Amino acid sequence: MLKRKTKSDLAFDIINYLFLGCFTLMILYPLYFIVIASISDPNKIYSGDVWLLPQNITFDGYKRIFSDGSIWNGYKNSILYAVLNGFVSTTLVIMAAYPLSRRDFYGRNAIMTFFIITMFFNGGIIPTYLVVKDLHLMNSMWAVILPGAMDAFLIIIAKTFFEELPEELREAAAIDGAKNLRYLWSIVLPLSKPIIAVLVLFAVVRQWNGFFDALIYLSDGDKFPLQLVLRNILIQSQPSGNMLMDIDNMLAKQRVTELIKFGVIIVSAVPLLALYPFLQRYFVKGVMVGSVKG
Repeated sequence: MLKRKTKSDLAFDIINYLFLGCFTLMILYPLYFIVIASISDPNKIYSGDVWLLPQNITFDGYKRIFSDGSIWNGYKNSILYAVLNGFVSTTLVIMAAYPLSRRDFYGRNAIMTFFIITMFFNGGIIPTYLVVKDLHLMNSMWAVILPGAMDAFLIIIAKTFFEELPEELREAAAIDGAKNLRYLWSIVLPLSKPIIAVLVLFAVVRQWNGFFDALIYLSDGDKFPLQLVLRNILIQSQPSGNMLMDIDNMLAKQRVTELIKFGVIIVSAVPLLALYPFLQRYFVKGVMVGSVKG
């Protein structure tokens, strides 16, 4: 028999739902505004008329973005870089985190301390650039993928997950004659889908949103990722300072530029928004690693 809620319980539920509803709107409305602003007249945006529904709908911004053929090449490159980075980063993190999670691994605390130090101190842009140059990685996709493939934060998350796996599993595998690699491949990894999803998602999102490494290390336009291509489109769309330009043409170019600013956000975010629902179930489990002790 269900217990009837008291007035205080009902009041708490109402306040809770109102608070969560307002918090949800605070998160979703900026995303919604970007969508409607990307197809609205910029003059209506500046005047404050665009806040619930688009005004004077126009697709000039998207037409300008997709009229540049390099955007499709940027999509292809970003997908390639994201897939490779997801695979390389996840593999390296697991290879580092699993040994560090083993209590019988000698020196694991010292190695973990070394990884943690890298979270607070790094060599900086110039030493990193010199290392990439000396490794002959300039103007190659590996210059974009390898420098950020290892992340100490992800190692800590993965290590925590592996430490929570029952020790009895390893003992049973050892009795059956399974060595360390066999145990990792046949038992640990199949049980690690949540944390693998988290590692892949973090790596893909970081790679997809990044453009600074590509800006520094890549000189061939055919290798530019989507973010760098969109940046170049936005810069090229800016009105020049030529005083001889017709004022009407300048205003029209400024109008398209404002539309592009919102459009590039949508164009770059859609693939990740499409990917997240497939990993959301595992992602929620993975990010909660270590939060509850059973």
